Amino acid sequence: MSKALVEICDLRKDFPIRSGLFGVKATLKAISGVSLSIQRGETLALVGESGSGKSTLGRCLLRLLSPSSGNIFYETKDISLLSKKEFRQYRRKMQIIFQDPYASLNPKLTIGAILEEPLIIHKLYRTTRERQLRVKELLSLVGLTEGCSEKYPHEFSGGQRQRVGIARALAVEPEFIVCDEPVSSLDVSIQAQIINLLKDLQEKFSLTYLFISHDLRVVEHISHRVAVMYFGKIVEIADSARFFQNPSHPYSRALLSAVPEPTPSARRERIILRGELPNASEPPSGCSFHPRCFLAEERCRKEEPQLEAFQSTPSHRVSCWVVNKSS
Repeated sequence: MSKALVEICDLRKDFPIRSGLFGVKATLKAISGVSLSIQRGETLALVGESGSGKSTLGRCLLRLLSPSSGNIFYETKDISLLSKKEFRQYRRKMQIIFQDPYASLNPKLTIGAILEEPLIIHKLYRTTRERQLRVKELLSLVGLTEGCSEKYPHEFSGGQRQRVGIARALAVEPEFIVCDEPVSSLDVSIQAQIINLLKDLQEKFSLTYLFISHDLRVVEHISHRVAVMYFGKIVEIADSARFFQNPSHPYSRALLSAVPEPTPSARRERIILRGELPNASEPPSGCSFHPRCFLAEERCRKEEPQLEAFQSTPSHRVSCWVVNKSS
């Protein structure tokens, strides 16, 4: 992990809320000035409750959504400025594993055809025979047999379909993969298998992951670093071990307090947040978390905090007036 493979600078994504045929009634701010970097070979977990902007950020990184402003650097190249034709060479390097392993697979195609499709699009193999051998190799990599290539998605379980989704992402030999809640729809026992598979593949092919999730139990097992997202902003980022031992932002503490403990004696103090995420078209003044925060002060209601090093640790940054004042 010597240098950043992907870097985001002040990324913003707004969605217009339209009224009638032509008028724009308001603007929904999905991402509000996010800056972070992802080191080559690491897994950066992006966590937060539903509606915080995690999936939108992942899709902006891959240019599946066009950001409203800001910069996205891939190996120091600003890919946010590229045309669709210019970006095509980067499409191979950046892939995604979707949350729903059934909806993301074409039900009319066999598994073999699904895995062969990206090979044809990117012109990676000249002959049908070469592509079939590659499909066989991909199925083996994710723990499926060669005979699966003749079957259709509906003939597989959820875990098997997600293995196909992983194989499809690997087909074009990418360097960076956005894992958009890849195990949230699976049984707990299957989740463990998929997580172990992702870790093995990362080690084998030196992959870099952005792992989007709201399940902190899963995140603890796969991540090198954790970034906490709230209302379109990063409120805390830290090494995984430090984050789980010492969560600092009030929102991070509340998220971790909700994680079930394996033994009753290890229970944490439960923090219950009041209210819900604010209206994205009418963001609150000051810190966006202050309407729900149990530590909020007068300054929090008026001034927006920035990510700052916590306890003089550059790798651990927190966006909170109260926490940074006491560190």
